Amino acid sequence: MKVLLSHIILFCGLCSPLVPVYGNSLVNEDVRRSIDLATHLAKITADVTLSNSGPSPASSFILAVEPGLENHLAYIGVTLKTDDEEETSLVLEETRVKGQSGKFFKVKLGTQLAVGAKVKLALESTFTHVLQPFPTHIAQAEKQFVVFEGNHYFYSPYPTKTQTTRVKLASRNIESYTKLGNPSKSEDSIDYGPFKDVTGFSQDTLRVHYENNSPFLAIVSMTRLIEVSHWGNIAVEETIDLKHCGAVLKGPFSRYDYQRQPDSGISSVKSFKTILPAAAQDVYYRDDIGNISTSHLIVLDDSVEMEVRPRFPLFGGWKTHYVIGYNLPSYEYLYNLGDQYALKMRFVDHVFDDQVIDFLTVKLILPEGTRNIHVDTPYEIDRKPDELHYTYLDTFGRPVIIAHKSNLVEQHIQDIVVHYTFNRILMLQEPLLVVGAFYILFFTVIIYVRLDFSITKDPAAEARMKVASITEQVLTLVNKRLGLYRHFEEAVNKYKQSRDVGTLNSGRKTLETEHRGLSADISSLQSKLKAEGSDLAEKVAEIQKLDGQVKDLALKASQEAERLVAGKVKKDTYIESDKHLSSKRQDLVSKIDAILDTL
Repeated sequence: MKVLLSHIILFCGLCSPLVPVYGNSLVNEDVRRSIDLATHLAKITADVTLSNSGPSPASSFILAVEPGLENHLAYIGVTLKTDDEEETSLVLEETRVKGQSGKFFKVKLGTQLAVGAKVKLALESTFTHVLQPFPTHIAQAEKQFVVFEGNHYFYSPYPTKTQTTRVKLASRNIESYTKLGNPSKSEDSIDYGPFKDVTGFSQDTLRVHYENNSPFLAIVSMTRLIEVSHWGNIAVEETIDLKHCGAVLKGPFSRYDYQRQPDSGISSVKSFKTILPAAAQDVYYRDDIGNISTSHLIVLDDSVEMEVRPRFPLFGGWKTHYVIGYNLPSYEYLYNLGDQYALKMRFVDHVFDDQVIDFLTVKLILPEGTRNIHVDTPYEIDRKPDELHYTYLDTFGRPVIIAHKSNLVEQHIQDIVVHYTFNRILMLQEPLLVVGAFYILFFTVIIYVRLDFSITKDPAAEARMKVASITEQVLTLVNKRLGLYRHFEEAVNKYKQSRDVGTLNSGRKTLETEHRGLSADISSLQSKLKAEGSDLAEKVAEIQKLDGQVKDLALKASQEAERLVAGKVKKDTYIESDKHLSSKRQDLVSKIDAILDTL
């Protein structure tokens, strides 16, 4: 049984995707490598001339990452250079090489490399967390030194005829470095080589111990929340946990020395610049305490620069947490053709120069009712199952795309495209919900006010409501009766102008008839108030008394007008008499209005 199991394991191992290395086919004719250690990142570039010395054309080659750096690889890319100085990015596919450790990529050349032909390649790779502080703890006034360990040789499965390596450092203060091949040192760089006829997979430890006070900032965790609205806005919010990964501060921190001495805390970080999109507006910067007012915003033509200044300077081992948010107009990022939409935005944006993001979570909230979601990414991401997000006026939730990625650098600042389907009629859902909610609210209030939900009757409340109803009717009738006098006065004025007795008699008849009916209705209501025992009955009686005087004055004024038309009284005498009667009538009407105000 054990023998059978061992055979099965061996067979599975042989069937795994292992790639043979054609060491006799491809040759690195010339390699010029550069290792940039001026920041907290290790940026390695190489210009390689690759030739095919084998018996058949080659369509791809193997790119290797040495074992000591494979777990720190954040980005790797290959560019094909042509004679007319054009560059073409090549496609990489991770693979394995039998019997060798490290990380390997199969790079497709795009075209066949003929026998004896050569091709020029530009390799670029970025490694994070490879510069180790040494010593690991320093005082506030001390400078920071770091150690880098790599490979003197260009790590490749193919033999290399000649190669050189230049190591660029952050300063000229170098404690120690390996001296393979008698390297030359000048200012802040070390040149190794040339090395001749280097065999494949050659390794020799390259070690440099030097001063590096550049910001050793790393984003431990970052959550980027993007909320898309079809009403014209895209809200972006980034929650960031930042850490200084340099040498840990030893001893206490002195704010006095830090401000007095320019070289105190030289490796600390006071501030850094974050570049936001040019259309960013309503920018905010805060933490758990509240708004941070030490930041500065500069609006440029193609971007918005924000100087992020934490509440305290960051020394080695120190952390900070903050939130940055802003709004973007959706027309710059959202495209549609009918019900088909495409959102084109950056998966991660610029936080600071030479940024390192250990772990990133992107949450993209799409409008409610979105269907057929498809995401195109420029590199591999770990997409989780979609979730639902509920906010104001949502009924069945908004779909949320959740994606994770680890170990990101500036080269990962690229656009992702999200395709989805959205029925534009659903944009009316929220306004209709608001209208419906207000309708239900008002209808409920109407029902509540109109209906009596009490279990037992309240005689006093019913009596008050009855008196209020009667009083309202009295007010209406009294105001209507006062209006009769205005109409009668207009009839008298017409009579004085036209001397038509019929006009005056018609107006007097209308006044008498309607006044009699209204007075009778008011008297009836007065009786009802008296029956209810209300004090308002006496006030209504007072109104009736005053109204009788107003009527007498109105009729007397019509009689004086008849005397004027008949020539029995002079005009001056009439004017004086009419003025006196109008004044008395106005005083009586004012008294009636005052009583009405008290009802």
